[in-house]
Amino acid sequence: MRTHLIFGALLHVKNRYQLCRLASKATRRLHKPNSRLQDTTNDVLTRLNHRAPSHVLVYSQERQG
Repeated sequence: MRTHLIFGALLHVKNRYQLCRLASKATRRLHKPNSRLQDTTNDVLTRLNHRAPSHVLVYSQERQG
């Protein structure tokens, strides 16, 4: 569930407003036109769950090339 992803991501990001901002930025950068936005959001939250936020944004910048 997304709730578990959010609370897991809060272990790495202490401020919930910062988490919201990071998640929205990363979702916009990683979203593919033909995929569901919900799936992209869950993917971003999973990445934030397992890594520090800086790694997620660096990966998204590399991916856009």
